[in-house]
Amino acid sequence: MRYAQTRNKVMDLTKKIKKSVIDLNTIPEVELLKVRICDLPIQIEGAWLEECIQTLYQELEAKGIVFKPPCYLADEWLTPERETCIGIPFYLANPRLIQIEKKFMQEAEGGTKEWCMKLLRHEAGHAICYAYKLNQRSQWQKLFGLPTEEYGETYKYQPYSKNFVRHLEGYYAQYHPDEDFVETFAVWLTPELNWKARYKGWRAIQKLDFVDQLMAGIKGKKPLTSSARKFWRLSTLRITLQNHYRKRRLSLAEEFPDFHDGFLRKAFVEPSLDTTKKAAVVSVMEKYRNTMIDSISEFSGGKKYLINDVLNHMEKRARELRLEVRDDEAVTILKVTGYVTALIMNYFYTGHLGRKKETKM
Repeated sequence: MRYAQTRNKVMDLTKKIKKSVIDLNTIPEVELLKVRICDLPIQIEGAWLEECIQTLYQELEAKGIVFKPPCYLADEWLTPERETCIGIPFYLANPRLIQIEKKFMQEAEGGTKEWCMKLLRHEAGHAICYAYKLNQRSQWQKLFGLPTEEYGETYKYQPYSKNFVRHLEGYYAQYHPDEDFVETFAVWLTPELNWKARYKGWRAIQKLDFVDQLMAGIKGKKPLTSSARKFWRLSTLRITLQNHYRKRRLSLAEEFPDFHDGFLRKAFVEPSLDTTKKAAVVSVMEKYRNTMIDSISEFSGGKKYLINDVLNHMEKRARELRLEVRDDEAVTILKVTGYVTALIMNYFYTGHLGRKKETKM
């Protein structure tokens, strides 16, 4: 027993020493990517996240909700099913890691205070729902649906539906009954948002009124359960940053060597004997890349890293085919933006950018 205790103390001390010698401000990126996530010298205390979490607690307290979901660093935004705690992506605990996240994933989800607060309110809705077992109530299920409904890999949504509130991008309230509730809760919780006026005439107002009554019913009451097992917490993430990002990109993106040839050959032209100078497709796409990514992401709800990957594949193939534009830049960008938006929308509905290829048996 004494040996085991001594060994554990030595291991803990070793971890602390490892973390103490890593300076995230000066370590070269190539070396940083070799570091295991669990060895990163980061914590919520003292980081800008701490202020965001305290703001969340103040918002809950102002509404009379005494329960304050504990927060911890994890591999992504999450509230473990039936648990009452909130996992926050580890990279948000340090500016250097936020930069790394943006480099590999094109954006750092929750990387601004406004964005972070939106996600905290969303996850708090999950934690409070579990803490007070709200989704077990018949009226909850009548309004939002059955919480036992399976989460699909993708979901279909109606962009103009007024049955759901709009909080997070991608019309996330339409994903699942649980998400419908927590998005409604997040809107209800947001300070200085006059939801009664904002959603006047919408059917979603019924859900907001219900949440208002529901929260009044638990005002000042302790939660029915406080189970807060912190799954996928920082100390369990023994993968290096490099492998972490490699796995994320491989699991969420597709490879397609000549996937875009049909569109590219139809929209653009190959070099000819025509002496009229034409711009290369690649140069135009590179010029407007950031604008296209932002626009496609805004209107499709797609992740920027995926859109960026699609554009990378298109540019690579256009370069190989030596394609040139035949229209002015505005028309060219309109064509590319429309095409990629359609692909991303298809990805939402089917889990694939295009039609799934049949495999011969």
